[in-house]
Amino acid sequence: MSARDRATARRGFSHQGTPGAWERKLPIATMVNINELPENILLELFTHVPARQLLRNCRLVCSHWRDLIDVVTLWKRKSLQEGFITEDWDQPVEDWKIFYFLRSLQRNLLRNPCAEEDMKSWQIDSNEGDEWKVESLPGDHGTNFPDPRVKKYFVTSYGMCLKSQMIDLKAEGYWEELMDTFRPDIVVKDWFAPRADCGCIYHLRVQLASADYIVLASFEPPPVTMEQWSDTTWKEVSYTFSDYPPGVRHILFQHGGQDTQFWKGWYGPRVTNSSIIISHRPAKNPAPARPLPEDTAVIGGKHSASAPHALLDFF
Repeated sequence: MSARDRATARRGFSHQGTPGAWERKLPIATMVNINELPENILLELFTHVPARQLLRNCRLVCSHWRDLIDVVTLWKRKSLQEGFITEDWDQPVEDWKIFYFLRSLQRNLLRNPCAEEDMKSWQIDSNEGDEWKVESLPGDHGTNFPDPRVKKYFVTSYGMCLKSQMIDLKAEGYWEELMDTFRPDIVVKDWFAPRADCGCIYHLRVQLASADYIVLASFEPPPVTMEQWSDTTWKEVSYTFSDYPPGVRHILFQHGGQDTQFWKGWYGPRVTNSSIIISHRPAKNPAPARPLPEDTAVIGGKHSASAPHALLDFF
Protein backbone atom coordinates (compact mmCIF):
# COMPACT_ATOMS: atom_id res chain seq x y z
CA MET A 1 0.00 0.00 0.00
CA SER A 2 1.40 3.41 -0.97
CA ALA A 3 1.79 6.24 1.50
CA ARG A 4 -1.14 7.99 -0.24
CA ASP A 5 -3.41 4.96 0.17
CA ARG A 6 -2.48 4.59 3.80
CA ALA A 7 -3.34 8.22 4.48
CA THR A 8 -6.60 7.92 2.59
CA ALA A 9 -7.54 4.72 4.49
CA ARG A 10 -7.06 6.49 7.79
CA ARG A 11 -9.64 8.99 6.65
CA GLY A 12 -12.02 6.06 5.88
CA PHE A 13 -12.13 6.34 2.05
CA SER A 14 -10.51 4.54 -0.85
CA HIS A 15 -8.10 6.46 -3.02
CA GLN A 16 -10.93 7.15 -5.48
CA GLY A 17 -12.61 9.20 -2.73
CA THR A 18 -15.60 6.86 -2.36
CA PRO A 19 -16.35 4.27 0.37
CA GLY A 20 -14.24 1.23 -0.34
CA ALA A 21 -12.47 -1.55 1.47
CA TRP A 22 -11.81 0.71 4.42
CA GLU A 23 -15.15 2.33 5.15
CA ARG A 24 -15.60 5.21 7.52
CA LYS A 25 -16.03 3.97 11.08
CA LEU A 26 -19.32 5.14 12.55
CA PRO A 27 -19.57 5.99 16.24
CA ILE A 28 -20.95 3.15 18.37
CA ALA A 29 -24.59 3.80 19.38
CA THR A 30 -25.13 4.52 23.04
CA MET A 31 -27.13 1.79 24.83
CA VAL A 32 -30.52 3.09 26.00
CA ASN A 33 -32.09 1.76 29.19
CA ILE A 34 -35.66 0.58 28.49
CA ASN A 35 -36.83 2.55 31.50
CA GLU A 36 -35.76 5.74 29.74
CA LEU A 37 -38.55 5.23 27.21
CA PRO A 38 -41.61 7.43 27.71
CA GLU A 39 -44.26 5.78 29.88
CA ASN A 40 -46.80 5.72 27.06
CA ILE A 41 -44.35 3.70 24.93
CA LEU A 42 -43.75 1.23 27.76
CA LEU A 43 -47.48 0.88 28.28
CA GLU A 44 -47.93 0.17 24.58
CA LEU A 45 -45.25 -2.54 24.78
CA PHE A 46 -46.91 -4.09 27.84
CA THR A 47 -50.21 -4.16 25.97
CA HIS A 48 -48.75 -6.88 23.72
CA VAL A 49 -47.31 -9.02 26.53
CA PRO A 50 -49.49 -11.95 27.72
CA ALA A 51 -51.29 -10.95 30.92
CA ARG A 52 -49.97 -13.75 33.10
CA GLN A 53 -46.38 -12.97 32.08
CA LEU A 54 -46.97 -9.34 33.02
CA LEU A 55 -47.95 -10.35 36.54
CA ARG A 56 -45.65 -13.30 37.12
CA ASN A 57 -42.51 -11.92 35.46
CA CYS A 58 -42.56 -8.30 34.29
CA ARG A 59 -44.17 -6.91 37.43
CA LEU A 60 -41.29 -8.24 39.54
CA VAL A 61 -38.53 -6.53 37.51
CA CYS A 62 -38.61 -3.18 39.32
CA SER A 63 -40.94 -0.79 41.11
CA HIS A 64 -41.32 1.32 37.95
CA TRP A 65 -42.63 -1.63 35.96
CA ARG A 66 -44.80 -2.74 38.86
CA ASP A 67 -46.45 0.68 39.06
CA LEU A 68 -47.02 0.81 35.29
CA ILE A 69 -48.48 -2.69 35.17
CA ASP A 70 -50.90 -1.74 37.94
CA VAL A 71 -52.11 1.32 36.04
CA VAL A 72 -55.79 1.16 35.02
CA THR A 73 -54.94 2.42 31.52
CA LEU A 74 -52.97 -0.73 30.67
CA TRP A 75 -55.81 -3.11 31.50
CA LYS A 76 -58.34 -0.91 29.73
CA ARG A 77 -56.13 -1.03 26.61
CA LYS A 78 -55.77 -4.80 26.84
CA SER A 79 -59.53 -5.21 27.30
CA LEU A 80 -60.16 -3.04 24.24
CA GLN A 81 -57.53 -4.92 22.25
CA GLU A 82 -59.17 -8.27 23.06
CA GLY A 83 -62.65 -6.99 22.22
CA PHE A 84 -63.90 -7.24 25.83
CA ILE A 85 -65.05 -3.62 25.69
CA THR A 86 -65.76 -1.04 22.99
CA GLU A 87 -64.50 2.50 22.57
CA ASP A 88 -67.76 3.86 23.98
CA TRP A 89 -67.80 1.54 27.03
CA ASP A 90 -69.44 3.44 29.92
CA GLN A 91 -70.15 0.75 32.53
CA PRO A 92 -68.34 1.14 35.87
CA VAL A 93 -65.51 -1.35 36.54
CA GLU A 94 -64.12 -1.60 40.05
CA ASP A 95 -60.88 -3.42 39.15
CA TRP A 96 -59.82 -3.45 35.50
CA LYS A 97 -57.11 -6.04 36.03
CA ILE A 98 -59.58 -8.54 37.50
CA PHE A 99 -62.13 -7.58 34.84
CA TYR A 100 -59.62 -8.47 32.13
CA PHE A 101 -58.78 -11.87 33.61
CA LEU A 102 -62.41 -12.80 34.21
CA ARG A 103 -63.36 -11.83 30.67
CA SER A 104 -60.43 -13.75 29.20
CA LEU A 105 -61.52 -16.88 31.10
CA GLN A 106 -65.24 -16.46 30.46
CA ARG A 107 -66.86 -19.38 28.63
CA ASN A 108 -69.32 -22.21 29.19
CA LEU A 109 -67.60 -24.55 31.66
CA LEU A 110 -69.93 -27.44 30.83
CA ARG A 111 -68.69 -29.69 28.04
CA ASN A 112 -70.99 -31.15 25.38
CA PRO A 113 -74.06 -29.21 26.58
CA CYS A 114 -76.11 -29.78 23.43
CA ALA A 115 -75.55 -33.53 22.90
CA GLU A 116 -73.42 -33.02 19.78
CA GLU A 117 -71.02 -35.68 21.10
CA ASP A 118 -73.67 -38.09 22.33
CA MET A 119 -73.15 -38.64 26.11
CA LYS A 120 -69.46 -37.68 26.15
CA SER A 121 -68.24 -35.68 29.21
CA TRP A 122 -71.34 -36.55 31.27
CA GLN A 123 -71.34 -38.76 34.34
CA ILE A 124 -74.43 -40.99 34.34
CA ASP A 125 -75.75 -40.95 37.91
CA SER A 126 -79.05 -42.72 37.29
CA ASN A 127 -79.98 -44.59 34.11
CA GLU A 128 -83.29 -46.33 34.75
CA GLY A 129 -86.11 -47.28 32.40
CA ASP A 130 -84.83 -47.36 28.83
CA GLU A 131 -81.92 -45.11 29.90
CA TRP A 132 -80.69 -41.78 28.54
CA LYS A 133 -80.89 -41.14 24.81
CA VAL A 134 -79.88 -38.37 22.38
CA GLU A 135 -82.43 -37.19 19.78
CA SER A 136 -82.57 -34.50 17.11
CA LEU A 137 -84.80 -31.46 17.38
CA PRO A 138 -87.73 -30.97 17.30
CA GLY A 139 -88.42 -34.65 18.12
CA ASP A 140 -91.79 -36.36 18.25
CA HIS A 141 -94.53 -34.15 19.72
CA GLY A 142 -91.93 -31.43 20.39
CA THR A 143 -90.90 -27.95 19.24
CA ASN A 144 -87.72 -26.44 17.85
CA PHE A 145 -85.25 -24.77 20.18
CA PRO A 146 -85.21 -20.93 20.22
CA ASP A 147 -81.58 -20.90 19.04
CA PRO A 148 -81.38 -22.58 15.61
CA ARG A 149 -77.73 -23.51 16.28
CA VAL A 150 -78.93 -26.08 18.83
CA LYS A 151 -79.72 -29.27 16.92
CA LYS A 152 -79.97 -32.03 19.56
CA TYR A 153 -81.15 -32.76 23.08
CA PHE A 154 -80.86 -35.41 25.80
CA VAL A 155 -84.07 -37.25 26.70
CA THR A 156 -85.05 -39.32 29.75
CA SER A 157 -87.17 -42.43 30.15
CA TYR A 158 -89.84 -43.94 32.47
CA GLY A 159 -87.28 -44.54 35.24
CA MET A 160 -85.22 -41.80 36.90
CA CYS A 161 -82.42 -40.56 34.62
CA LEU A 162 -79.82 -38.17 36.07
CA LYS A 163 -76.48 -37.03 34.66
CA SER A 164 -73.86 -34.63 35.95
CA GLN A 165 -70.55 -32.87 35.49
CA MET A 166 -68.09 -31.86 38.20
CA ILE A 167 -66.10 -28.75 37.26
CA ASP A 168 -62.62 -28.27 38.72
CA LEU A 169 -62.22 -24.47 38.77
CA LYS A 170 -58.45 -24.47 39.24
CA ALA A 171 -58.05 -26.77 36.23
CA GLU A 172 -60.19 -24.31 34.25
CA GLY A 173 -57.84 -21.41 35.09
CA TYR A 174 -59.60 -19.87 38.10
CA TRP A 175 -56.94 -19.56 40.79
CA GLU A 176 -57.71 -19.54 44.51
CA GLU A 177 -57.33 -15.83 45.27
CA LEU A 178 -59.56 -14.90 42.35
CA MET A 179 -62.38 -17.08 43.67
CA ASP A 180 -61.87 -16.25 47.37
CA THR A 181 -61.22 -12.51 47.26
CA PHE A 182 -63.31 -11.38 44.30
CA ARG A 183 -65.89 -14.20 44.23
CA PRO A 184 -67.28 -13.44 40.75
CA ASP A 185 -70.92 -14.20 40.01
CA ILE A 186 -71.53 -17.76 38.78
CA VAL A 187 -74.43 -17.92 36.32
CA VAL A 188 -76.18 -21.27 35.81
CA LYS A 189 -78.70 -21.93 33.03
CA ASP A 190 -80.55 -24.98 31.79
CA TRP A 191 -83.29 -25.60 29.23
CA PHE A 192 -86.00 -28.28 29.41
CA ALA A 193 -89.18 -29.25 27.60
CA PRO A 194 -91.80 -32.05 27.73
CA ARG A 195 -93.36 -34.10 24.98
CA ALA A 196 -96.94 -33.05 24.35
CA ASP A 197 -98.36 -36.57 24.71
CA CYS A 198 -96.85 -37.54 28.10
CA GLY A 199 -96.42 -35.95 31.51
CA CYS A 200 -92.97 -35.74 33.10
CA ILE A 201 -90.90 -34.40 36.01
CA TYR A 202 -87.72 -32.31 35.60
CA HIS A 203 -84.95 -32.12 38.24
CA LEU A 204 -81.99 -29.72 38.63
CA ARG A 205 -79.29 -29.46 41.29
CA VAL A 206 -76.20 -27.20 41.32
CA GLN A 207 -73.70 -27.09 44.19
CA LEU A 208 -70.60 -25.02 44.90
CA ALA A 209 -68.04 -27.08 46.80
CA SER A 210 -64.65 -26.69 48.45
CA ALA A 211 -61.43 -28.52 47.53
CA ASP A 212 -62.55 -31.48 49.66
CA TYR A 213 -66.12 -31.31 48.31
CA ILE A 214 -67.79 -29.60 51.25
CA VAL A 215 -70.97 -27.96 49.93
CA LEU A 216 -70.71 -24.18 50.40
CA ALA A 217 -73.77 -23.08 48.44
CA SER A 218 -76.47 -24.84 46.44
CA PHE A 219 -79.39 -24.28 44.10
CA GLU A 220 -81.95 -27.08 43.99
CA PRO A 221 -85.41 -25.83 43.00
CA PRO A 222 -88.45 -28.05 43.54
CA PRO A 223 -88.96 -30.60 40.74
CA VAL A 224 -91.08 -29.24 37.88
CA THR A 225 -94.06 -31.44 37.00
CA MET A 226 -95.51 -31.05 33.50
CA GLU A 227 -98.88 -32.64 32.81
CA GLN A 228 -99.83 -34.52 29.66
CA TRP A 229 -100.72 -32.21 26.77
CA SER A 230 -98.74 -29.36 28.31
CA ASP A 231 -97.13 -26.61 26.26
CA THR A 232 -93.98 -28.07 24.67
CA THR A 233 -92.16 -24.75 24.40
CA TRP A 234 -88.58 -24.92 25.68
CA LYS A 235 -88.25 -23.26 29.09
CA GLU A 236 -85.12 -21.74 30.59
CA VAL A 237 -84.19 -21.94 34.27
CA SER A 238 -81.51 -19.52 35.42
CA TYR A 239 -79.78 -18.85 38.73
CA THR A 240 -76.85 -16.63 39.76
CA PHE A 241 -74.61 -17.43 42.73
CA SER A 242 -73.51 -14.10 44.26
CA ASP A 243 -71.56 -13.27 47.44
CA TYR A 244 -71.02 -16.97 48.14
CA PRO A 245 -68.51 -18.07 50.84
CA PRO A 246 -64.80 -18.19 49.98
CA GLY A 247 -63.24 -21.56 49.27
CA VAL A 248 -65.20 -22.60 46.17
CA ARG A 249 -63.08 -25.00 44.07
CA HIS A 250 -65.68 -27.22 42.36
CA ILE A 251 -69.12 -26.87 40.82
CA LEU A 252 -71.48 -29.84 40.55
CA PHE A 253 -74.20 -29.62 37.89
CA GLN A 254 -76.83 -32.38 37.79
CA HIS A 255 -80.14 -32.58 35.91
CA GLY A 256 -82.63 -35.05 34.48
CA GLY A 257 -86.00 -36.55 35.36
CA GLN A 258 -88.52 -39.14 34.16
CA ASP A 259 -91.98 -39.43 32.66
CA THR A 260 -95.01 -39.73 34.95
CA GLN A 261 -96.92 -42.37 32.99
CA PHE A 262 -94.23 -45.08 32.89
CA TRP A 263 -94.42 -45.56 29.14
CA LYS A 264 -91.73 -47.66 27.58
CA GLY A 265 -89.36 -45.54 25.51
CA TRP A 266 -88.25 -41.93 25.93
CA TYR A 267 -91.19 -39.85 27.13
CA GLY A 268 -89.49 -37.97 29.99
CA PRO A 269 -88.22 -34.37 30.00
CA ARG A 270 -85.77 -33.23 27.33
CA VAL A 271 -82.76 -31.11 28.29
CA THR A 272 -80.14 -29.20 26.28
CA ASN A 273 -77.98 -26.06 26.06
CA SER A 274 -76.98 -26.16 29.74
CA SER A 275 -74.34 -23.66 30.84
CA ILE A 276 -72.21 -22.50 33.76
CA ILE A 277 -70.48 -19.19 33.13
CA ILE A 278 -68.38 -17.25 35.61
CA SER A 279 -69.21 -13.59 35.15
CA HIS A 280 -66.81 -10.64 35.08
CA ARG A 281 -68.77 -9.08 37.96
CA PRO A 282 -67.08 -9.53 41.37
CA ALA A 283 -68.93 -9.82 44.68
CA LYS A 284 -70.44 -6.63 46.09
CA ASN A 285 -69.72 -7.52 49.71
CA PRO A 286 -66.41 -8.49 51.35
CA ALA A 287 -65.75 -12.19 51.88
CA PRO A 288 -67.21 -13.42 55.17
CA ALA A 289 -64.80 -14.79 57.74
CA ARG A 290 -66.69 -17.57 59.46
CA PRO A 291 -65.86 -21.20 60.27
CA LEU A 292 -67.86 -24.00 58.70
CA PRO A 293 -70.23 -25.78 61.11
CA GLU A 294 -69.57 -29.35 62.18
CA ASP A 295 -71.12 -32.09 60.02
CA THR A 296 -71.20 -29.76 57.03
CA ALA A 297 -72.84 -31.38 53.99
CA VAL A 298 -70.38 -32.75 51.48
CA ILE A 299 -71.04 -34.05 48.00
CA GLY A 300 -71.58 -37.76 48.47
CA GLY A 301 -72.06 -37.69 52.26
CA LYS A 302 -70.96 -35.79 55.37
CA HIS A 303 -67.65 -34.26 56.33
CA SER A 304 -66.48 -32.55 59.50
CA ALA A 305 -65.37 -28.95 59.10
CA SER A 306 -61.72 -28.35 58.27
CA ALA A 307 -59.37 -25.37 58.39
CA PRO A 308 -59.53 -23.13 55.32
CA HIS A 309 -56.74 -23.39 52.78
CA ALA A 310 -54.17 -20.60 52.55
CA LEU A 311 -54.75 -18.13 49.74
CA LEU A 312 -52.48 -18.25 46.74
CA ASP A 313 -50.88 -14.85 46.41
CA PHE A 314 -51.12 -14.80 42.61
CA PHE A 315 -50.10 -11.16 42.28
